[in-house]
Amino acid sequence: MASEPRRKKHSRAERTRLVDDALVAVGLDHADKSYPWQLSGGMQQRVAIARAVAYQPEVLIMDEPFAAVDAQTRADLEDLVRRLHLDRGMSILFVTHDIDESVYLGERVVVLSKSPTWVQEDIAIDLDADRDQITTRALPRFTELRTHIYEQIQRAKRGQAVRPGS
Repeated sequence: MASEPRRKKHSRAERTRLVDDALVAVGLDHADKSYPWQLSGGMQQRVAIARAVAYQPEVLIMDEPFAAVDAQTRADLEDLVRRLHLDRGMSILFVTHDIDESVYLGERVVVLSKSPTWVQEDIAIDLDADRDQITTRALPRFTELRTHIYEQIQRAKRGQAVRPGS
C-alpha cells in the first residue's frame, strides 16, 4: 500500500521566510498585503508561480500558464521563468502550443505526434543560456529552430511523422 508523501513541517518563521523569498523571486514583494482582486492578471500569474516556488520544488510543471495574458506580460513572465530556472537551478517542464515560446524558454523541445501520441522528435535548443526577448528572437538560429519545429508539427498534423527506430 502506497503511503502519502511526507510534508515538511516548518515553523511559522520558516514559512514566512519561504513566502517572502518566493514573492521576491517573482517581483511581488511590494504586494505582499494585497488582495487577489487588487492584482492585475499578470500579477495573479506571478502569485501562482510564487506559490509553487515557495515549496522549493526540484521540478516545476507548467501547463499553458501564459495563455490568458497579453503579449507584453507574457514576455515578462517568460523572462521570469528563465530567471527562476537559472538562478534557482529549478528544472521546468513547460507545456505550450506557442512555438516561439518553446524555443525561447527551452533547452529542449519535444514534439509529439498526433494520436496515438508518441515522441516524434526531441530537439536540443542550442541557444545561449543568457537570452533576451529582442536579441534572441532576432537570431538566425532562433528562426531555424522555430521553422524546424513548425515543420515537424505540420508533418504530425498530416500524419507524416516517422516514428524513430521505424
